[in-house]
Amino acid sequence: MAGDPSGKIVPQRVLLTGAAGFIGSHLARKLLDAGAEVFGFDNVNDYYDVRLKEARLARLLPDSKFRFTRADLADRAALERAFADARPDVVVNLAAQVGVRYSRTNPGSYVQSNLVGFVNLLECCRAQPPKHLVFASSSSVYGANTKAPSSENDSVDHPLNLYAASKKANELLAHSYAHLYAIPSTGLRFFTVYGPWGRPDMALFLFTEAITEGRPIDLFGDGLLKRDFTYVDDIVGGVMRVMERPAKPDPAWSGADPDPATSAAPWRVYNIGHSEPVEVRHVVALLEKALGKKAITVNKPRDPADVPATCADVSALERDVGFRPTTAIEDGVPRFVEWYRQWRATRDTVAAQPASRR
Repeated sequence: MAGDPSGKIVPQRVLLTGAAGFIGSHLARKLLDAGAEVFGFDNVNDYYDVRLKEARLARLLPDSKFRFTRADLADRAALERAFADARPDVVVNLAAQVGVRYSRTNPGSYVQSNLVGFVNLLECCRAQPPKHLVFASSSSVYGANTKAPSSENDSVDHPLNLYAASKKANELLAHSYAHLYAIPSTGLRFFTVYGPWGRPDMALFLFTEAITEGRPIDLFGDGLLKRDFTYVDDIVGGVMRVMERPAKPDPAWSGADPDPATSAAPWRVYNIGHSEPVEVRHVVALLEKALGKKAITVNKPRDPADVPATCADVSALERDVGFRPTTAIEDGVPRFVEWYRQWRATRDTVAAQPASRR
């Protein structure tokens, strides 16, 4: 690690899991542009269109500072080799089995990726400690909580789905390793990320594709569910700021009145969200405007796995690292639609062939 005049830590070597993913590929590009060496790690599974993942990778592979390992976090030996190659200053874990509804029908994949894989990562960090471990959590951990906005100081003991439970487990596992082995660890609770190169299984992408093709879209909770939509560039900006500031023990932390957000160990969690939740039906209206086409909507009851609303309190993030998301949904949606049209025009010519370089 090297220091800059402001005293911040500048990561020189970053091991980034989930590098072929939505957020991971954006973060990799920003880190490379900032001069870091990025060692990507991803299994490039077929949970959604592999062509999209390969196209994201194709934007990174030409950079001489980017190296890539195609493997699963559950493959301990492959992960150990990646750590040995990277000798990372910072480890950023964005690899996970994602999706709320999918977790109801495929629980085993969440256990392997989000639990077994995460423990493997922690064991590698124990054997070769980085200066900072930053890992993705999720706003889903707030579960049955109804208080708004959601604060890191709130208890999060009532998840509504297995995905949320696995992310809460990641936070607890990271805390135990921070306590036992002094590995500075920071968990980031992302709130409904969207933007170019986004995931096809998420609402914004699904809605855009359906409207374009004239198919109906399902509005769960009659479109009244509220989500704290956060533009991907804001997420990446927050991650990079946090990377520069390894977690430290909180001297004010007390076991008699424990703060869920901090610890006597070098561990903490932050929200990263726009803090202005909007109804899903408002997003549909923005898509209709950007696409120049009306949506065919079908109202459906709220799925038991869905939370009614999400809203991030980002005061801790702003206080500690001087950052808060700023991109309004009215600006972000048209940017996504512009990218989607370009992707749709070219995706059928993109071969889903492995493009890897170590």
